[in-house]
Order: sequence, then structure tokens, then C-alpha cells
Amino acid sequence: MALPLLPGNNFNRNVGKEKFHKSQHWGFCNNVGMLVSDEKPGIGGELLLGQKLKPKYSMYPKGTESDVPSWVAFDKQVLSFDAYVEDEVPDKRQEDYQIRRYKIYFYPEDDTIQVNEPKLINSGLPQGISIRRHRICLPPPDDDQFYTAYHFNINIDIVFYGRTFKIYDCDTFTKNFLRKIGVKLNLPGKCPEDPYMKFRKEMKDRMKPLRPYHSFDTRKQFLDYDRQVLRFFCLWDDTASEFGERRELVLYYYLSDDTIEIKELLPPNSGRSDTPLCLQRRKLPKHGPPGVFQPGEITDQTVLNVYGGYAVSRVHGYLLDQCKLGKDDQEFYKDSDLAVGATINVWGRKVLLCDCDDFTRCYYKNKYGIENFTSIPCKPPPPPKIERKFPPYTGFGSEEDSLRSCLSLKPTPYRKNFRKFAEKDSYGFISYILRFFARLITHKCADVDRMFIISYFLSDNTMSVFETTERNSGNTAGRFLHRTRVKRPGQEVFKSELSEYIQPEELYVGARVNVNGYIFHLLNADEYTLNYMESNLDKFPLSSFELALDKLKEEKGKSREVKQVFTAADPNHTKVVNYNIFRDIIMSITVGKLTDHEVITIARHYRALEDMEPHVNVLITMAHGQLKKNAFENFERLIAVCEYEDREKKNVLPSKDMRRICKSSRLPLTEDLLVTLLSRFEDSEKQVNYHSFFSALNWRTNSMIEWEIVLYNTEKIEDVWMGSPSPIPVRYVRYMALLKDVFDLEEE
Repeated sequence: MALPLLPGNNFNRNVGKEKFHKSQHWGFCNNVGMLVSDEKPGIGGELLLGQKLKPKYSMYPKGTESDVPSWVAFDKQVLSFDAYVEDEVPDKRQEDYQIRRYKIYFYPEDDTIQVNEPKLINSGLPQGISIRRHRICLPPPDDDQFYTAYHFNINIDIVFYGRTFKIYDCDTFTKNFLRKIGVKLNLPGKCPEDPYMKFRKEMKDRMKPLRPYHSFDTRKQFLDYDRQVLRFFCLWDDTASEFGERRELVLYYYLSDDTIEIKELLPPNSGRSDTPLCLQRRKLPKHGPPGVFQPGEITDQTVLNVYGGYAVSRVHGYLLDQCKLGKDDQEFYKDSDLAVGATINVWGRKVLLCDCDDFTRCYYKNKYGIENFTSIPCKPPPPPKIERKFPPYTGFGSEEDSLRSCLSLKPTPYRKNFRKFAEKDSYGFISYILRFFARLITHKCADVDRMFIISYFLSDNTMSVFETTERNSGNTAGRFLHRTRVKRPGQEVFKSELSEYIQPEELYVGARVNVNGYIFHLLNADEYTLNYMESNLDKFPLSSFELALDKLKEEKGKSREVKQVFTAADPNHTKVVNYNIFRDIIMSITVGKLTDHEVITIARHYRALEDMEPHVNVLITMAHGQLKKNAFENFERLIAVCEYEDREKKNVLPSKDMRRICKSSRLPLTEDLLVTLLSRFEDSEKQVNYHSFFSALNWRTNSMIEWEIVLYNTEKIEDVWMGSPSPIPVRYVRYMALLKDVFDLEEE
């Protein structure tokens, strides 16, 4: 058989062999690459055969003529066909024929064909390239022609050198190529199964041998679930056994290798050693404890025999037990066995899964579709509270000291509330002391007019009582009760429980307080006490102006009569009345609905403005007292400094400059008193005459009448209310503003 022709040399057979190899070079015609011969025209000027070739534009060459640009157009394009050959197998009882599969590759660039047989393990046949790549002639009598793309189709027989290949399918590219060149494709066929391979497969399925290269690979599970751990909060109730108790555990399930680790949560002072683990990380059997096994008894593979070949070419190997007869099967806990509310066996201990974390909930929800994760309380029910009984108070020391001696073998002193003491202790002008003016309620005529001052200390809830001075009363003024806590009346003295003491919420104007058997009627309170109560309305609701006004609005039907009464009490039409008249009218209107404290709250809200500021002489007297105490007499230097600041010589300076000069000269007056004094000496332009100001402060040259410093106005009040002189909260009340807010009455 002749060698196949090379691409580009497929000329007509009539051309002599000397024409096969001619010098050529690349040329282009209409942007199409082609090979052009370098030969010159022959005799008579006739072009040679290579020079007569012209470019073609068809998708595939027709006939046997060589189209030079075809291999350029179809470079790296291959048609792939699936075929098989049915070969006879003589002298074998297993099969009469065998099926061998092939791959037929057709290269359109040069019409070459290559046939490959895929390798099959342990086939015993030479496989690989069956026919190397070259052009193949058609079977006789057309052996003068070669196979082209038009000779190929699906579900046909094709003969290569006497062997019949049955094509039953091809790839998608081949189908599209054949359709483009006009080939009508047949329906794809099916490759029959090799009888010997079928026999081998059935035999292998029956035997299922475990080969030495058989491995148990768990890397995929490790890579998928590494660092992913399920966490359950568990409870082991061991109270049924002697000295048993309830123990809280935490179970960790590692998804990477299905192992379990359990840790115990030990409360402080439990008396147990702080061991890191209750169960070491390992697979947990369901039916434990399973017993003691011999070494090698629990294994994944069972070896039947070890074999070897001849001494010359010895091959070592081993056979494994396919049935695994000697293996002891154990069931281990998986993630599907764990759930909230389930009970697992941890080496004979019943452990209840009570709860889990958020990651565990999300894992079971996505994998198993579980939605119910109702947790079970792990904490044990609280033990019954044992009521401790203490012996009664002995009368020695305080009740707290007597109780502390019963709580421990070594008595410790009673600890007071130091935080409350630090917060409510007096600081500066903040005293945290509630002071009330009170009268003693008694049937003795000699004690009826006795007046007292009751002080309540908020820092430790103690009280003290002092009696005021009253001329020709026959009683010595001074301490009536030293500072101590006062018990509420009606309590047993010798008892086991601590006594209850009077609280600040029980004190208000108009209340009656039993102090160790003496009943006091609270008549009034000082300014600080009233301000403190109005600032803490949650504890002192009687100081709420809104609540008191709501009670007064309930008498809206008596608005006309009320206005007539107030108008009759104010004949000069000053729109104000004194406090005594105001109180009598309000009490007669409400008929006991308002307490004295609520009346004082309303009166303080509608007090007259001139009643709120002390007299200037009182302020100067207070300043003289502070200056004398500090022995300050350098008033001439202050006047000289003011004259230096007064560049225009008007004898006046702005109030802010006067304050600056006094502070820089360290005038020993408090800030509030200094600002108030300057405001009293200001003119309409807020200028202060410094000569008159410092002359009034000079306690050496300006000896004034000593004014009595009283922050409350005193007045003789009717016997039906108090029966003795006492300070009053306000002097005058603006009744028209009250009538407008309560009864919507305007002035006529």
C-alpha cells in the first residue's frame, strides 16, 4: 500500500511524479491565504497546474481535487464518532464474541482518520491507538478513492482495512458539522454490552471482595463540617442514689468526626474538684457500657489471609473478610439521635438534653426541618424555705444587736446603711432635716400651750424634739427627746421580729404623731421642709399642687358663693387676703376634704410677691453678722478701688463690676447674700452707689438697730386652729388668681 499523500500535494494522478514537489510560497487572493508555485510559465507561455489553482469559498472541498486553503479553514477541528467492533472468540466457553469500543476521529483539514480504543483495566488486550492518523482508502473496488466527511453518518457500518466498525453515535460538534455540509443524520443507536464484561460484573457483584486498596475515607466529612460543633445543655439527675444530686452538663457534638465531649458546670463552693472533662472526646455507644473487648476485636476491617507469590517475583497482599463475621458491631450516637427533650445513655448514666444554642437550632432546622425547641428548665426547684425562729428581745442593747448575736457564733456589730447616710447627710445649705412646729395634745391645762420643734433626720430616720421658749409658762425650754429612732405605737416590746419605726412619709402638716406615748399635732413646717416635700411628690403626695387643686375643683358649683366670701373679706379690693382668712374660707368650702398641708401647698403657689423677699435691713443685719465673725474692716480700700474703676466720677458702678471687686477683695459674704444685697442697691440702670453700699456694710461706723432675723412671719392665730402663736407659711394670698384657675371667674 502506498504512503498517504501529504496536504497540499493532492494533485491529479495524470501529473507526473516529478511535479509533486515544487517550490512554493504564501500568497493572498481576495484576503484568502493560498500557496503559489514559484515556477515560471512553460513552453508557449502556458501556466502550470499549480498556477491555475484559484481560491474557493465552499465550507468543504468537493471531489478529490486538492483545495489548498481547506486545512487552514478546518485547523484544530475534529469529528468524533463512537463505534464498536464485534469480534469472534473461538475456543472459549464463557462467550462466542466480544464487543470492543472505539473512537474514530476524522480531521477535515486533510481528510485523515485515527482510530483509538479506550483502555479498560484488566482487559488483557492491547489497547490505545488502533489505526494511526492517515488517509484511508475506501474498500474495493473503490480503493482508488479516500474517505471524506460525506462517507460518515450515525448508525452505519464503515470498513477500515477489512474490519467493520459500527458507528452508533457522535458528539454535538460532529452533528452540527455534518448538518452544515448537507448530510442527513440517522437516529443514534446503542452499543451492545460485552457478554464477558457482563459476566465479570455479575461475578463481582456476587462476591463483593474488599481489596487491599479499599479505604474508608472520612476527609470529605472533615472538610465539610470542620469547626462546626453542636452544643446541648444537659441535666444528670442522680438524686435517686445515695448522696446523689442534680448535675448540669454541657454536651459538645463534633460534626467533623461524630465524636462527643461532655463538660460539667460546677457551681461555686460545690465541694467537688474542678475536673476539665466529664467525658473525653470520643464516639459514644448507644448501649453502654458494652463490656471489655480483646485487642483487635473492634476493627473496621477483618483480615482473612496474607498471601505471596513465587520467590522470584513475590507479590505480598492480603484478603479481607467480605462478610465481616468477626466484627463486633456497635451503634454510636449520631446527630439525628440528639434532640431537646431526649434522654441519652452516657455509659450507664441517663442524661436529659434540656436546651441548645442558636447554631444547633439553625442546624436542625435546615437539615431535619425541626421547629420545636421548647427548653426544659435545668435548675432544680427551690428548696422549701426554712423559717428561722429567733428568741425574743431581751431588753439589753438595741434590737439589732440582740438579733446579731443569734445569727452567728461570733457576734458582729450591726451595719448601718452607710450609702444612705452619705447621700442624705447635711452638706452646705442642704440639711436633709425635716422640721415641724408641733403642739402637745393633752388634757392637762398646764401643758396645753407648750410648743415644740420636731426634727426628722433623713440620713438615719431618727427624730429629736425640742421645746421652744415661752415666757411665764413655767416650763424649761430645751431638749425634750434626744435624737433616736421612734417606734410606731402598738408594738410588743419583747418579740422576735424587729420593730417598725416612723417613716418620713407619715409626717405632714396637720398629722398627729405618737412619740413614745406623747401625741403631737404638727402645725407647720419650715421652708426647706416644704420645698423638699414638693420636690419629692412620689413620697409626699400631699405636697402635690395638682392633686390639691383637683379636690378644690370638685366644689365648682359653689363658685359664686366663694367669690362673694372672698370679696367681702377684701373691702379695699387689693385682690389679696391674709393666710388666716384664706384658710378659713377654703376649709369651709371643702368641708374636711383638704388637709392643712394641702391648704399650705395651694397658699404657697398663690402667695403675694412682696411676701417672698426679706426686708433690706434684715439682709444688712445678716451681712454684719458674717463680717463681724471674720473681723473684716477694710472698707476704705474697697471704696478706693471703686473710685479707681469709676473713670467718669459718677459714684456708681455696674452691679457685675461691684460683684467682681467684692470677690477679688475676698469680702466674707456668701454668694447668695452678696447678689441679693447688690440687687437691693441697684437703680433702674443696674448701677450701684458704692459709697452707700459699703457704708451700709461698715458695721463699725454704721451701727444699725439689731433686726431679728426671722425667716417666717409670726402672727397670733385663732384658738380654734392652733391655740398658740406660731409661724405661718405665707402672709398674703392672691385669691383672684385662684378663682380664675379653679372656677374660671374673671374680675368684674
